[in-house]
Amino acid sequence: MDLILKQLGELLLGSIPTMVFLLLLFVIYTFLVHRPLTAVLAERRSKTEGAVEKARADLAAAEARAAEYEQRLREARLVVYRGQEARRAEAQKHRARLTAEARASAQRLVDEARANIERDKVAAQTALQGESGRLATEIIRAVLQPTQLQPTGGQ
Repeated sequence: MDLILKQLGELLLGSIPTMVFLLLLFVIYTFLVHRPLTAVLAERRSKTEGAVEKARADLAAAEARAAEYEQRLREARLVVYRGQEARRAEAQKHRARLTAEARASAQRLVDEARANIERDKVAAQTALQGESGRLATEIIRAVLQPTQLQPTGGQ
């Protein structure tokens, strides 16, 4: 058993330089590679997360602008529709006024034409009564006068 312990002690003593080199390598690795790599990765992560947050903020701002644009568009359409409706109502009033004026004008023309026809009728009746009286007088005169024989030209 002494032999085993002695061999174990020699092995342990022989492994001390390896452990020192391993520890030294670990310290060098930590200072030269691991810490700068960790710092670079942390910076990269912060930049990436910052970019993601900025992108989210930009997206939220864009959505807000889009919502505002849509609201303004709805308001503009409403104004346009109201303007169109007002013009349509005005045109309808104008058309109704013109139609009423045309009807009134047509009614005046019809009334004037009826009045003219009535005057013409009265004038024609008066003329016919006067003519009928004259014709009746001529007929009576012709009937009451002796018939005169007129020579015939039968040579």
